[in-house]
Amino acid sequence: MSVLILFYLFLAGIVAGLLSTMAGLASLVSYPVLLSVGLPPVSANVTNTTSAVFTGFGSLLSSRKELRHSPKTTLSVTVLTFIGGICGSFLLVMEPASTFEHIVPFLIFIAGCLMLIPKKDRTQVTAANEQQPKLVLFGKGVAIFLVGIYTGYFGASAGMILLAVLTVTINQTFVVSNAIKNLAILSSNFIAMVVYAFTAHIVWGDAIIMGAGFFIGGYLGPIVVRHISVTILRKLIAVGAFVLAGYFFYTTYLK
Repeated sequence: MSVLILFYLFLAGIVAGLLSTMAGLASLVSYPVLLSVGLPPVSANVTNTTSAVFTGFGSLLSSRKELRHSPKTTLSVTVLTFIGGICGSFLLVMEPASTFEHIVPFLIFIAGCLMLIPKKDRTQVTAANEQQPKLVLFGKGVAIFLVGIYTGYFGASAGMILLAVLTVTINQTFVVSNAIKNLAILSSNFIAMVVYAFTAHIVWGDAIIMGAGFFIGGYLGPIVVRHISVTILRKLIAVGAFVLAGYFFYTTYLK
């Protein structure tokens, strides 16, 4: 592997780590970059997921303040995505991801639309969600669990999809929702990486080099989020989602 390619992967990892922890849009960079260096789609998918584990550790170090505000919600979201990630990673082993690619553009598009739903962001974080009917809580739990399955199975823009779900399902500020998303995606990606290590072809050299960049970007992302207008950030995420949805639509249906 040439020095230029190593630097290319490392730099892409930093940018992807920032996009991941700020918006859940790492796949705008990381997945296409891995494809561009010659990895086949499934191998690029599992290598991308493995690299993304590093961004989770980086964000965990810089998001401890936000995560302490809502331990119960953080735990429930993390557990649901973790279990979903286990199911999704085994599903990938049994059924190739190509069968799922046809609905990915639409999932990402819907997530972008969710980010545009008006929501007054709280100025103070509540310790727990307000009391809600059990059926509503069950529905929200199912939605988060399904995102966990998606994370383990395909993974592209899973963080953005989970962030979109959390912004409309939990009663927290955007910054806290984003921190919870980062931890939850870390848990799901980590278990998926373990499963892939025994069942799929991870290109470890690419994963480690890109992962080093992911860690740096992952650490910086939550810090940047604290100083950006939530309204502007949500709109930028939505635009990024629509661009990514268009990219996947093109590569799946038109190319």
